[in-house]
Amino acid sequence: MILSDSLVIIPTYKERENVVRMLETVMSLDFAFDVLVVDDHSPDGTAELVEGLQDSYPHRIFLLKRAGKLGLGTAYLDGFRWGLQRAYRYFFEMDCDFSHNPRDLLRLRQMLERDACDVVVGSRYVRGGRVKNWPPSRIALSYGASLYVRLITWMPVKDPTAGFVGYKRCVLEKLDMSKIRFIGYAFQIEMKFAARQMGFRIREIPITFTDRVEGNSKMSKSIVREAIRGVLQMRWRSFFSTYGTE
Repeated sequence: MILSDSLVIIPTYKERENVVRMLETVMSLDFAFDVLVVDDHSPDGTAELVEGLQDSYPHRIFLLKRAGKLGLGTAYLDGFRWGLQRAYRYFFEMDCDFSHNPRDLLRLRQMLERDACDVVVGSRYVRGGRVKNWPPSRIALSYGASLYVRLITWMPVKDPTAGFVGYKRCVLEKLDMSKIRFIGYAFQIEMKFAARQMGFRIREIPITFTDRVEGNSKMSKSIVREAIRGVLQMRWRSFFSTYGTE
């Protein structure tokens, strides 16, 4: 039974310290979002904690358990497919570690509901956006990566690596998900690039991004390497094919 028009997809791997507080925060918002947790067989009992909350929030918290650690991108794609089989109008990506403020979901949804855009990005790098608890070297790396992506792709998106994003259903329905190649850091870039290539409108709204307090970061050198190479590969492929379904 689906009661909401909005689905928040939250991938998890070893998020025991955060998942209960995150879900209860989303459940307390003024708008009734549904949440799908996509768990990659967390060994710390993350999925069991989610299951423990489902009786308290019937038909609002859902759990998709996967066989292993398969990557951020495939988690979101599986979540999109799950949601498209149901009647949701709006889909949101969000981290479980509170680096994204759940209350900003209301602002993201408002942009889509007002038809101000087809894809809305919670952005660190537009006017009013900021980053908390990152050392200057990490901010410089992130901002430099954003400039690199914009230079290669020509996307007018100031925070192309952002992971706090909302999509209208029509974007995901038109997208051929089999053409999304990247599963790590580059996934977020590729999704925005695909939406723009298909002709959808993208807008950014400012958010405050706060580095995680509990749990461990999933960032790795291999993810960064994938992003650097991936942007070039993605741009090259775009000259010969599109991301849209036939």
